[in-house]
Amino acid sequence: MKFRGILAAAYLIGTASAQANQTKLRIMPLGDSITEITCWRAKLWADLKANNLTDSIEFVGSQNNTQKCDTEDPDFATQHHEGHTGYLAIDVAYDHIETWINDTKPDIVTFMLGTDDIAQGKRLQDVVEAYGEMVHTMRRYNQYIKVIANTVVPLAANMIPVKKLNDMIPDWAREDNTTKSPIYVNDIYPFPNTFLKDGVHPNDAGEDHIASGLGLLLTWIINANLTGNGTTPS
Repeated sequence: MKFRGILAAAYLIGTASAQANQTKLRIMPLGDSITEITCWRAKLWADLKANNLTDSIEFVGSQNNTQKCDTEDPDFATQHHEGHTGYLAIDVAYDHIETWINDTKPDIVTFMLGTDDIAQGKRLQDVVEAYGEMVHTMRRYNQYIKVIANTVVPLAANMIPVKKLNDMIPDWAREDNTTKSPIYVNDIYPFPNTFLKDGVHPNDAGEDHIASGLGLLLTWIINANLTGNGTTPS
């Protein structure tokens, strides 16, 4: 697990607090079916809870949780997300993100998008440009928003464009990064095909892997916002 997008270490943390009039940091998990119908969000919440952080945060979005893993923890059952099965990064960027950001006002957005774009043969440059459009929209509503771009899971039958897209993400993040509104790249690799249950969606081990790496990065970001300590995670 590599945090390639903690781009120049501590100074990227931006402001030390989210918004003076908010009591909790608002975190939006954004993505497609990998965000909506798998259990990494629930496992991420459990990791953050184990670090005594869930009293200071909430997961926001237009979607509520409906799966068994989403309802086992009563606290997590009240959380939300923006996982939408079948949605392309391109569609999210130009048709949906403005409404979702306006409605929920997140302080942190963590997204994994591009799998469905690749499956439909979209140009990778268009996917990366969609990432930029999403971030620019987020910043219109919150100039201090923090963004985590996760590399996309492998597609066992179509790995070449997946690798190309994942290789493009850090360069895009550096280009669009700002001190006020940092972009972090959470590189989920190594992520073997044995972490997939159907060639696309993570199985239990894959969910654990995503949650573990994202939990480490989010723990650092949350603590840095709460305490002003910008020590880079290892």
